[in-house]
Amino acid sequence: MDDTPDDTGQALERLTQRVDDACERLARTASFAKFTHAAQVLEATRRLLAHPDGVPALYQRIGALTEAGVFAGSDWEHPEQLQPTLAANTLKLARDQTLILECLSELRLVAIAEGTASHPTLDADTARRFLARVLALNLRLIFGPVGESERVHLGRNLPMVQRHQRFIAEQVGFGEVIEELIGEIWRILAQRPVVVGHVKEMITSVAVYLDSDEPGVPAARARGAERLISALYGPTRGCQEDPGLAVYQERLASMDETSLRNEALGLGRAMHDTGLVSPYHPVFLHFALEQSPELLPSALGLSSTGIDALGCYPELVHTLIRRAIWSETAQAVYGLAGLLERGILYSDPVAPALWRQIHLPLCAAARRRLGERIPGAANAPEAFLLAGAISVLGQPRGLGQGNSPTCQSARALSMWSSNDPDYLLQIVAWSARDDDVVAHFEGQPLSSGELLARHPEAPLEDVDAVSAVAVPHLDAIYHEMGRRCIGRGEDPHRWVNPEFHGWWVGRGFSIAVDVATGALPDLRGFARRFYACYHPSYNGNNPVIHPQPAGVAVTDSTATFIGWHAITIERVSIDPEGVVRVYFFNPNNDSTQDWGNGVMVSTEGHGERHGESSLPFGQFLSRLYIFHYDPREEALDPPVPEAEISEVIALARNSWAAGRAIH
Repeated sequence: MDDTPDDTGQALERLTQRVDDACERLARTASFAKFTHAAQVLEATRRLLAHPDGVPALYQRIGALTEAGVFAGSDWEHPEQLQPTLAANTLKLARDQTLILECLSELRLVAIAEGTASHPTLDADTARRFLARVLALNLRLIFGPVGESERVHLGRNLPMVQRHQRFIAEQVGFGEVIEELIGEIWRILAQRPVVVGHVKEMITSVAVYLDSDEPGVPAARARGAERLISALYGPTRGCQEDPGLAVYQERLASMDETSLRNEALGLGRAMHDTGLVSPYHPVFLHFALEQSPELLPSALGLSSTGIDALGCYPELVHTLIRRAIWSETAQAVYGLAGLLERGILYSDPVAPALWRQIHLPLCAAARRRLGERIPGAANAPEAFLLAGAISVLGQPRGLGQGNSPTCQSARALSMWSSNDPDYLLQIVAWSARDDDVVAHFEGQPLSSGELLARHPEAPLEDVDAVSAVAVPHLDAIYHEMGRRCIGRGEDPHRWVNPEFHGWWVGRGFSIAVDVATGALPDLRGFARRFYACYHPSYNGNNPVIHPQPAGVAVTDSTATFIGWHAITIERVSIDPEGVVRVYFFNPNNDSTQDWGNGVMVSTEGHGERHGESSLPFGQFLSRLYIFHYDPREEALDPPVPEAEISEVIALARNSWAAGRAIH
């Protein structure tokens, strides 16, 4: 028999009382023991969340729970450091206490967004945007139907999480969530990432919402959403209603010459407009390869440069399509177009290196890494790795570090793709075939295979196929180089960066921070040297010849120091508005960031190429702490206005340098 309203109300009262009692006990617990004693609160919270009316009741208590210390000692203690993508995945994949803490964390953010709670490092607008992005990533939990993955992982917790997410959405507003999601998708795609699985999931969520009876979104946003949906599921007339791959193939066979040309043009246009590749695109390429190869340039959206490269290497390009380009690896079509447009096939070693990659046998470890880290790769690891290599060569700045805490390997792969693509393919071959990369540090060989035997590799997710195979080896070598610099009394990057990345890294090395004390002994001299080496008005208008590794002090939106991060200085140029900007590659998967005090990293609208981030010269320098340069090209005593240097120092002093001694 169903519970009566009275029974349900009594149950809710008992459950809320248990939460209140556990909260009081936690509040009386000493600070050092709160993390251990929070388990009782979390169990009482889980039971309350499971009640149909439990989420609103818990929301009323989130302030007391926070003050009692339910987040103390956990990853949720500092909400300003949380990331929407990780939060969204935690809700879908975590269990037990981790899941409950994430639910509580989001209720705390609702309170901050609504103004019923405050936090010293997180304002209401930031909290609202964070929640909107989490909800946008988890729309299936709100509107359904949920996928098998969520159903299996969440199990009996699924109804609880769905109620929780619906409550959050009601507080934030459904329309705002969808608008945020559409804007977020376009923002990410402007950077042209190699890994777009999560973007495709978000577009699918938008399509589900727009097809539901929920309130609509503004017309301008709806048009943007329709472009995204059509780019994936119906980019041309022949597949506009998403008929299925087999039906589309049948339609191609019956089309006349004009219709086929329109299909080719439509596919190429949609791909370059969004950076996304439809699963229908490879079907057309394979058809054209056999029936009308003259349509390939249009289908790939090539300029005269790409058409010339295709004409010079037709057999290689055709083989790459046959071996690597399938609906499961469709995104590699965009990489192939980029590879041809870059003209790197004219570099003598690249074509034979690609032929080697086509026929490369994979070792067991490489197969395992691909199978574990790349969805679908277990069935055809060779094809997925070849597709990954095509994407990385075609999109050097589309690489990301995924969930890896080490950003140097992703930066190195990007630099090699830009500067030395045949060496990149050599690294892939050593990693995938031999399960061993041999590099040298100060004349001594380092074997990644031997190092991995002593230091097991860390888990790696949300990366491309090349990174899945190569990063464990590169991380092992990078860390060993660092270990060999211990005791030298200076930052190890002075020696590691040139040895790890390549000969083009400048042997001059400037660091703002004293390693031993953390002080800034000559910040003014550091800033003046960067002007002398990189600013076109003071370095003789010399451009950046080869991308250079550098290190920045990353700060959050409140200008609070978060940590050190590896980037690549790509170029320094004047933007369309006449501002000198530093354009750089950031491997952290999300290059649009607010670093506080008006320092807002841009990825579009200021002359950026796809995958580049940029800042005005002085703002970039205010967050820089390490750079390399060629001592022979450094301008001597550049006439940099003292006011510009002082402004840079003020920006640093009020952000990451706060509390550090500055001389």
